[in-house]
Amino acid sequence: MNDLLQARVTGKTFVADEIAAFDITPIDLESLPAFQAGAHIDVQVPGGPMRQYSLYELPDASHHFRIAVLRDPQSRGGSARMLDAVNVGDVLNISPPRNHFALHPGKHRNLLFAGGIGITPILCMAEQLDREGADFHLHYSGRALSRMAFVDRLSQCGYAHRVTLHRDDGGAQQLLDARATIGPPATDKHLYVCGPTGYMDHVLQAARSLGWDESHLHREYFAAAPIDHSADGPFEIELMQSRLVLQVAADQSAAQALLAAGMDVSLSCEQGVCGTCLTPVAGGVPDHRDLYLTDEERARNDCFMPCCSRARSPRLILNL
Repeated sequence: MNDLLQARVTGKTFVADEIAAFDITPIDLESLPAFQAGAHIDVQVPGGPMRQYSLYELPDASHHFRIAVLRDPQSRGGSARMLDAVNVGDVLNISPPRNHFALHPGKHRNLLFAGGIGITPILCMAEQLDREGADFHLHYSGRALSRMAFVDRLSQCGYAHRVTLHRDDGGAQQLLDARATIGPPATDKHLYVCGPTGYMDHVLQAARSLGWDESHLHREYFAAAPIDHSADGPFEIELMQSRLVLQVAADQSAAQALLAAGMDVSLSCEQGVCGTCLTPVAGGVPDHRDLYLTDEERARNDCFMPCCSRARSPRLILNL
């Protein structure tokens, strides 16, 4: 990526068990780039991979980007390094804010659902909606209070009456009843959810079972489940602008084939979560394996994520 910024870690605080909040200050910028709730930055973890972290606070006079990182027991080198090896004073390479999870414009009733570390973009959404005087309610679920970041902040904020906590170690009466909480669909209701995949699938399925339209359901995944590659086979990619045909081996991703051919492919999560590598498709049928596109977008077959998705047809024609 050629738009990375240098930034210094100016704050690090543990805000829950195995969750650290970081203040990250760009070195050569007098002010932060403007961004809206739902945005994230890419962070080049020292000695590790590029990872995406949601911004949990809107821009302010302190000029910090603020992220929170959960230690993932299945970490591939990102979260563990951030918590153990990154400290105040360290310099990181980061991207400007990107937003694939923005609030729907207009006046709506907004239901916000956060599971675990999924509170990071959802907290920022609550802050923005509160500033705008919008109608919203935040439902925050976690295993225990000690594992839930920003609980004190939420209990003391001006919109605390719009926040409901759901704890696995609390009484049955306060556990999340997704169908009852979501309620029937309406043209002015939008739902936003972020958290572990199982939690998100539960909330989204509850909404669908109540008749909600996909256009009113908004989600952001942090990580994808492992993909079974045992049945993968080779396929071809044709580049529409040059008519060049590339071979994608069974043990190779489409993105790897494109990079090997000298194509400029922007990669970040490499799991089909962030949307960075979204590529237009002009022909053929993709085998969609991402968590970014909606079912309706997948059905159009006019784009795919080359970092993880493959082809159902012998050849994909890309508008490259």
